[in-house]
Amino acid sequence: MSFSPGSFLRLARAGFVLAREGVFSAVDPVILPPPARLPLALAKLIARRDTGKTAKPGGNLSNAFSRLGPSYVKLGQFLATRPDVVGPVVVQELEHLQDRMAAFPRETAVGIIETAFGRPVDKIFVELSEPLAAASIAQVHRALVKDAVGTREVAVKIMRPGIERRFRRDLGDMLTIARLAERLIPDMQRLKLVEVVETMARAVKMEMDFRLEAAAASEFGENTAKDEDFRVPSVDWDRTAKDVLTLEWINGIPLSDIASLKARGYDLPDLGRIVIQSFLRHAMRDGLFHADMHQGNLFIDPQQRLVAVDFGIMGRLNLKERRFLAEILYGFIIRDYRRVAEVHFEAGYVPRTYRIEDFAQAIRAIGEPIHSRTADQISMAKLLTLLFEVTGLFEMKTRTELVMLQKTMVVVEGVARKLDPKLDMWSTSEPVVRRWIEDNLGPVGKVQDAGRALGQIGRFAAELPAFLERTENLLTGLETITASGLSLSDPSWRQVTKATARAGRSGHTALWVIAIATLLILWRLYQL
Repeated sequence: MSFSPGSFLRLARAGFVLAREGVFSAVDPVILPPPARLPLALAKLIARRDTGKTAKPGGNLSNAFSRLGPSYVKLGQFLATRPDVVGPVVVQELEHLQDRMAAFPRETAVGIIETAFGRPVDKIFVELSEPLAAASIAQVHRALVKDAVGTREVAVKIMRPGIERRFRRDLGDMLTIARLAERLIPDMQRLKLVEVVETMARAVKMEMDFRLEAAAASEFGENTAKDEDFRVPSVDWDRTAKDVLTLEWINGIPLSDIASLKARGYDLPDLGRIVIQSFLRHAMRDGLFHADMHQGNLFIDPQQRLVAVDFGIMGRLNLKERRFLAEILYGFIIRDYRRVAEVHFEAGYVPRTYRIEDFAQAIRAIGEPIHSRTADQISMAKLLTLLFEVTGLFEMKTRTELVMLQKTMVVVEGVARKLDPKLDMWSTSEPVVRRWIEDNLGPVGKVQDAGRALGQIGRFAAELPAFLERTENLLTGLETITASGLSLSDPSWRQVTKATARAGRSGHTALWVIAIATLLILWRLYQL
């Protein structure tokens, strides 16, 4: 692990900015190894006086990241989705992080568009505005296009020039310092700093290709096409490339503009209901949800439909996780704490070394105080936060998907409560949760489960003849070897094993079970 001069200077600047903003002011020197205590003392001296007085965890971390540029802004946004790593207090500080960067000139944007499509910009767009909004990775322009349908408005998202190289450089620096921290300070290993940076690097890599964001928007749009109160802008695939994303322009009012919503006569409590129910419907029904549903990414169109934009961060849940979410929420609604505990064990999230009864008792300690409060005092996001804290006591393994879900629910609930401070989270959520449970865990769901199981058996059965033929060839080969007087010494057996693994692949292990079961069934029928 070595520092290049450029890397050292960049990290030194980052360290100075973080220290200046009081990020290290609340760090207890006792938890640090002796060599790190002197730099910490120096960092506290560098901190501005106003930050030193507060000495809150994280200091002015959002200000520091904003000063350090796009890569650190994105790091802050990513860490805000991981309360399991940085803690809820730091997450609250990072929520103030504003993804607003200086825009680059329109002429530069034109050059990126022309390079992406190999044509003059006026052959692609009739008009292209000056930049309307600029973020860490890209900026947005309004444009006009003309096609067989006619002239229409579109939103054009354009990648920042050189941003991919800058992210690659800065992420390399972050990975280096994360490895160094984990090596020098053993307690840092529990924060999984290296894993955090590597996960962020993978996420950023996907965000650097707007074709992938377009695909997410397209899939999201198909899933929600029949929703009456929610929609997704359509993708203009002819004007989308790696560095350029073109979407339908949304004429709507952002949810952040409460005054305009009131002036237009919109039913704010009903908008809050739409926000909550849309999110839960997408997460549980589709397994694909918008994971960045803050007010700036949500609009209300003239038909009073909720419209989402910016699909760079999407969350996914498989069927197992969707069942987990539905059953724990419904269990709390009907106060069935035993069932909530059982769901955790059935999902494999809590080790079997613990007893369901003990875990149910801990769940009850969370649920009962909630039911003694009025609806506007109950926070589902806080409930899930407490739930994950309790499960930590029972060695529940962190699930990235569930952490992203929890973080998104915190944001969604905040948006809904700004529209309706008296929002009843439980009565609002109950119809969606109950409908999903009826469809997926009731009689219809059981039939669907049986159909999926039969489909898997059918796929295994289709591969069974080929597998049995390979098995026969293997046995014939072994007979030939033994007939030639060759013994299966340890080296020979290892070679045969490797050859078998290459021929059969590890994915066919399940076929052994089917083959044996089939032979047992045939033998049993022969005995009757």
